[in-house]
Order: sequence, then C-alpha cells, then structure tokens
Amino acid sequence: MENYQLFNKNSQTFFYNLKEKPIQSMLDFDFLSKRTTPSISAIIHPGRKGFQKFFFGNTEILIPIYPTIKEATTKHPTTDSLINFASFRSAYLSSKQALETKTIKTITIVAEGIPERQTKQLIALAKKHHKTIIGPSTVGGIIAGKFRIGHAGGTNKNIIRAKLYRPGSVGLVSKSGGLMNEFFNIIARTTDGIHEGIAIGGDVFPGSTLLDHILRFEINPNIKLIIAMSELGGRAEYDIIQAKKENIITKPLIIWCSGTCAKLFPFEVQFGHAGAKAGKEAESAQAKNQALREAGIIVPNSFEELETTIQQTHEKNKVFFGLPEESGNFKDTVQFRNQEMNEEIPKINEQRKATHFTNTISNEKGDELTYNNIPISKIIQENKSIGDVLGLLWFKKQLPAYFTKFLETAIMLTADHGPAVSGAHNSIVAARAGKDIISSLCSGLLTIGPKFGGAIDDASRYFKEAADNKTPIEFVQEMKNKNIYIPGIGHRVKSKSNPDKRVKLLKGYAQENFPTTNYLNYALEVEKITLEKAENLILNVDGCLGVLFLDALDSSNLFTTEEIDQIINIGYLNGLFALARSIGFIGHILDQKRLGERMYRHPTDDILYTD
Repeated sequence: MENYQLFNKNSQTFFYNLKEKPIQSMLDFDFLSKRTTPSISAIIHPGRKGFQKFFFGNTEILIPIYPTIKEATTKHPTTDSLINFASFRSAYLSSKQALETKTIKTITIVAEGIPERQTKQLIALAKKHHKTIIGPSTVGGIIAGKFRIGHAGGTNKNIIRAKLYRPGSVGLVSKSGGLMNEFFNIIARTTDGIHEGIAIGGDVFPGSTLLDHILRFEINPNIKLIIAMSELGGRAEYDIIQAKKENIITKPLIIWCSGTCAKLFPFEVQFGHAGAKAGKEAESAQAKNQALREAGIIVPNSFEELETTIQQTHEKNKVFFGLPEESGNFKDTVQFRNQEMNEEIPKINEQRKATHFTNTISNEKGDELTYNNIPISKIIQENKSIGDVLGLLWFKKQLPAYFTKFLETAIMLTADHGPAVSGAHNSIVAARAGKDIISSLCSGLLTIGPKFGGAIDDASRYFKEAADNKTPIEFVQEMKNKNIYIPGIGHRVKSKSNPDKRVKLLKGYAQENFPTTNYLNYALEVEKITLEKAENLILNVDGCLGVLFLDALDSSNLFTTEEIDQIINIGYLNGLFALARSIGFIGHILDQKRLGERMYRHPTDDILYTD
C-alpha cells in the first residue's frame, strides 16, 4: 500500500446500492465527528437516477443517485473510494468495474459468499492497478473522527461511548467485524482511543491482509500502538512474524489468535468465517499464538487477559493521545480523559422532521429571492432576458446567448396561431361562458397533448433516436414499414412551393448562430426524401423546433448525453409550447371580454346529426 491513510476528514466516497440505513449511519458519524461535508458524494444504483433525501444532523440534504459508476466518477472526479453494498451475485462485476476506474483507489466489499475464484481475480486486479480492497465479507471500519464505512462501530450511542468521534492513537485490524466493534469499547476503556479500526473480513482470501494494515499503521505517525485480532486457519500470521523478525514492525504490537477452544473437540471444527478452519497444526490458534509470542509480539495468555494486556502495554510504552495532528503536541492520557468529560458532543435529535417537497431551482428564504443560487437583483442588474431566466429555472444552468435567444424566438413564433386551433377555441368558449382568466386559460391548456403541441416533443424524440443511430433513408423506410407518420414532417397548408416563414426564420437563425446544426442537417436530408413523395411533406415548425432544440442542447457542451435524453423524455418542449401558447390564449380571452362577447353556442347546421 503506497499510502498509510486510506481516508481522511475530507474524504468522500461513492456508495454502491441504495441502502438507506448504512448511508444514514455514515452521515450521523460525520455529524458527530464535526465534519463540514458529508462523507458520501453520490449513490450508484443501477436503473435509478435523481436524488435521495438524508439527514446531516437535523438538516435534510440531497445526495445524487447515478445509474453507473462511469457517470458518477465523471460528475465527481475527486471521489477516490467506493463502498460496495451490492449482493454477492453482483458484487464481483461492480467491484471489477470500480478497480478498472482510474479515479477510484479504495474499494470496500461488504457482500458475503463471493466465489473464491472471483475474489482472487479482484485481488490480482487491485495489485495490478495499485489499489486497496477492504473485504469481502467486511463490516468496513472507522477512522476515528474522520470517516466511517457503513454500520462499523454500531449505534450512535456506541460511537459516543467508544469515543469514536475523535482520534486516539491505537490502530486495530481484525478479521471479525463483530469483535472489532467490541474492541472499540475495550480500547476506549484502556487507552486514549482508536485512531483507525479496520475489519478485513473472514474469507480465506481477503482483499487486504492483517499485515497490509499493520504496515500502514507502522508508518502512520499518529498511531502508537497496534492491535490485531486473528483466528485459527491460514498462515497470514507467519507473514507478520517474518516482518517482525526483519524489524519492519517496530511499534508495540498486540495480537490474539482466537479459536484455541478448537483443541477441545475430537474432530475438525469449522467456525463462522470461511477461513476459520485449521487444516494443519501450524494453522491452529495455539501454534500461531506461540509463534507470535516467540517472535517478540505481545500475546496474552488468554482472550480474557486481552483488556489488561492492552492497558498495561499502553501505560508501559507511554502512548499519548495527539492533539490536532498538525500541532505535534501531546497530552497525558489520564489528563485528557478528565478534560474530555466536559466536551460538548453534537446531539442528533431523534425527532427529525422530514420535508414533503424538494426544491432545487429557487429560494425565497434568504434576504432576497434567488434563481438557481443567483440573486434576483443581480439578474436585473445584468439585464438578463426571459431566456436567461428559463435557463436558470428550467435547465439549472446559465445558457449561452444563442440558446436563450432561440428559446425566446420559439416563444414568439408559437405564441399564437389564430382562434381556430383547439386551445384558443376552448379558451374563447370558456371566456364567453363567463369564466375568469385562469379558468379560461386552463380550458385551453388542457387541450395540449399528442396532437396539439406534443408533436414538437415527438419530433425531438424520433429525430434524436434516428440521427444517433441510422441514415436518413433508413429512418424514412423504417417509419414507412411501421406505418407511422414522421413527427415534424408534413403540413396541411404549407408546401415546398408555399413554405412556412416561421421555419425559414428558425433555420436562418440557427445556421447563423448555433455552433453546430447536426440534427437540423439530418432533418433536412429526411425532408429531401419525403418531398419526393409529396410536395407538402416538408419539415414543419414543430419538427424544426424539435431538431433545433436538440442542436441547442448538443452544441452548448453543458449537458451530458444522459441529461439530454432526460430533458427530451421529461417533456421540456411541451412545457415551452404551453408557456408560449399561454400568451396567445390569454390574448384571446382578454379580447373576448373586451368585446363583451356573449355565450357561445355552436351552430346546429355545422353538425352532422345521425340517428
């Protein structure tokens, strides 16, 4: 291991698989340790994307969720570890992908039951890329006052009782997660406390060994006493013995190898861990404890003597607890304990109140209203346009000028299309029935759908999928075979010889101002093919708006492919059409009220009656 410190107080990790309880446990530890930032930067959960609410103290925060490791690491390039809570069936592939990701340096694998062959492959991959695995079959660990993996350390009450919210000077490594938690309390009673505690898991082939972590503790200047908890089975302890003989390990080291009771059985015993089985005499707990003792490592006579041994070793070697690491000063343990009694520990109120709504676009709770964290006064002072406001509130970004101008142009060109279209017609009928402006507007807006306004959304979806995957002729042929009209192609009145001036204006603006117009170019190639069939199969205003919206998104370099897909699928264009057409609907409503038009009744001679 190249670095003795896997995590620090500023470390952030990815949490693989949305497991709310261990995530909240980590955030509670962050708060108790007085961290200023949450230790989890993002959650990775296949098939999910968005945000999840959690508490940081008594304050709700949002943690982003990404469906893939690739997307998460792209958005959070400084996050260098991953805690994998995937099941044993999927832990291998996700861990392998994490190990192959350049920015991730440490992977914790919680799953039990991963096949040994797969574990060996992960270990080989970690060595190849100089990375660290904690686990499999681990509860993780704690760097006191800095970082916690999952549920390690137990409840908040135990975190406080074992003084895990602040660093001591003892390094603990254990094969057993349960024993690790118990030893946190023993160490808190007998020393100045834990600096770091890691459970490597009980598998036959752990991703990192007892020796790996002992060597990290050896070169960590903040750790003065090392404790290791082992068990019968395997020969890992003999590597520790060799390191001790070669004087690589110089700090006081206490080890106990559990499983001495196995000798009482007349047959071979398999304990709880996969690796806890002594196949040879040298792998028995007695043999290993004796060999460790002979090498000069501190080994108690029994498990019951461990607590006393730890306390005596701590006092004998005058191990001190460090003040803030950068100060280099130390206090006597007993004096520190007495002072610690009066420390204020942050309290986590169990009566947390979960909010019912989440808002990420504006905030009216401060001194002044903000749009996407920008004060409204600044927006006014900088003469921002309605397109800029749309960028902040709809896209949560400051859009380039060509994009905002396109949005404004689209609004102007689609604000109204006369009184005959369904939306305007309904608004007029409602207004003449005496309904107020809002009710009349809603009457019109409720007609917007797949056949009115929704064609823009459909055009963007179909053209995006087509342009990204097939040639224009393939797209046209496919739609013909499916007997589906191409959204955005065709007009009842306009044609090649009688073009729609709105389309001409949009094309001209885009070709002059957009960095690229790849989707427009594709649509125009499709238009050439459809015009061979009929003169009215032109790119209409819905289609032009749809493809130019794609070009505006794509050429801005502000959006990922996934974000663009989400924007299109959510229905931004439907929203833009509703916003624009509301201007015309309100105009017609006001016009009818100003004219004092009476109740409308459709003429019966315009209705075909059949019995």
